[in-house]
Amino acid sequence: MPANTSENKQTATVGPNWYASGLENVWLPYAQMKTMASPLAVAASRGSRIVLADGRELIDGIASWWTACHGYNHPHIRAAVERQLATMPHVMFGGMVHEPALELAGRLAAVLAPSGLDRVFFSDSGSVAVEVALKMALQYWRNRGIRSRSRFLAFTGGYHGDTTGAMAVSDPETGFHAMFAGLLPDQIIADLPTDEASTAALDALLAKHSERIAAIIVEPLVQGAGGMRFHNSGVLKALRAFADRYDVLLIFDEVFTGFGRTGAMFAFQEADVAPDIIAVSKALTGGTLPLAATVAQRTVFDAFWSDEPAKAFMHGPTFMANALGCAAANASLDLFKREARLDQVGGIEGQLRHGLEPCRTFPGVKDVRVKGAIGVVELDRIEDLNALRQRFIAEGVFVRPFGSIVYLTPAFTISEEDLSTLTQAVRRVLSEARP
Repeated sequence: MPANTSENKQTATVGPNWYASGLENVWLPYAQMKTMASPLAVAASRGSRIVLADGRELIDGIASWWTACHGYNHPHIRAAVERQLATMPHVMFGGMVHEPALELAGRLAAVLAPSGLDRVFFSDSGSVAVEVALKMALQYWRNRGIRSRSRFLAFTGGYHGDTTGAMAVSDPETGFHAMFAGLLPDQIIADLPTDEASTAALDALLAKHSERIAAIIVEPLVQGAGGMRFHNSGVLKALRAFADRYDVLLIFDEVFTGFGRTGAMFAFQEADVAPDIIAVSKALTGGTLPLAATVAQRTVFDAFWSDEPAKAFMHGPTFMANALGCAAANASLDLFKREARLDQVGGIEGQLRHGLEPCRTFPGVKDVRVKGAIGVVELDRIEDLNALRQRFIAEGVFVRPFGSIVYLTPAFTISEEDLSTLTQAVRRVLSEARP
């Protein structure tokens, strides 16, 4: 039902008071407010369930944009945040530090070992973590007296966020950012080196343009919001080799893939290569609070270590290293250490393969692919996203298709029964005539 019509206003009045009174003032993301279906009124969350204000429960198939890796309301994370709230919710990170942040920085460096990534710069979202990585790479060269390296090499199918710099290194054809084409700085977009021809083409491009490239940026193993496209570890090995050959920095955007989503703690670890800079967020706090980090190799940090004030890194988010977020992130790392999350991801991978493979025979299905706790059914097209999303809700699940894909990225703690309900819902909805 359209969000801004008299019909919708009438529907809103039968919900909770806060829904009716506030809906006219909110602006929702990625949505045409005039024609979208009425948003769901959520009253609570627990485990892999979303509890609606009308009493219905939906099994969450996407873990709130892939963040709630331990499920909602995990008691260990909640208790850590409550303790921190009683002591110090936040303090600026300019000229001051605090225990939760320093503990978290050390733990991130340890879990990233032996990659050499050990200098942690905190921010508050994945897009900003990418912006930080780009600025870090650019200033790295300028601090070394090389100003010609002012462009970035990124890839078709990539998505790195919605802030200006992140948009500029995302695929301009994905549909998210085409409206802002005139605003964005021109970057170099190429195909991933997935075969002999594309590898040779990338080599030639770098040979021609490397002296003006500050860094290569890529989402390792899975390009997320650009279409859930997979590539193998050989691609990352090739990019590392090219970065070394042409003396450019290599940035891995693990905002989506980091913290177990692909089956390893970080996707790049499957390839046994390391970036110069990595951006992480989303599951960093177990989906509890906004927090992000950009982590650099010591060789990158050393370019900023100087007696000259102007060579300091010039960035500083207001809520950088928020103490509540850091407490949640430390608690989340506790859970990865003691609750065998990666084994659970392996079990989810097997169940997704079994549950989604029958979709391959359905009319209009182009591909079915699974990697870790990511299951994707790609269609030729989806004519009406709103209608398809509503059909999943009618099945008692929250699945949010986009573009031409239906995907599942559940919490790692989801029960086998709930995951079966999700895959059954995908099969049932897609076996019918598509909207």
